[in-house]
Amino acid sequence: MALDFFGGISVSDYPAALDWYERLFGTPPAFVAHDTESVWELAEHRYVAVNLRPSHAGHAVHTIFVDDLDERVAAVSKRGIEPANRETYGNGVRKVTFTDPDGNEFGFGGGPV
Repeated sequence: MALDFFGGISVSDYPAALDWYERLFGTPPAFVAHDTESVWELAEHRYVAVNLRPSHAGHAVHTIFVDDLDERVAAVSKRGIEPANRETYGNGVRKVTFTDPDGNEFGFGGGPV
């Protein structure tokens, strides 16, 4: 089964959000859809769009699973963003959540240590 994904994150301050998400993902957007929407390709056919929608800002919750959780979190920290929360579940799966200035949550999950 093929799986494509296009998730959206609404923000109230588009320039500030661009800076924050560039630091979170470690790269500029893959493309700019228009003057208030930028899109990152996290993996082939898997995208996250950040767009100016102040009335909807702060309600997104996304988690992606990666095979390099510790390295990814360390890289994000080096770019000036610290996790808001770290969790380890009973089965050993870990989740590290970052919160943008609007309160949107973007988490990275990974297997046991």
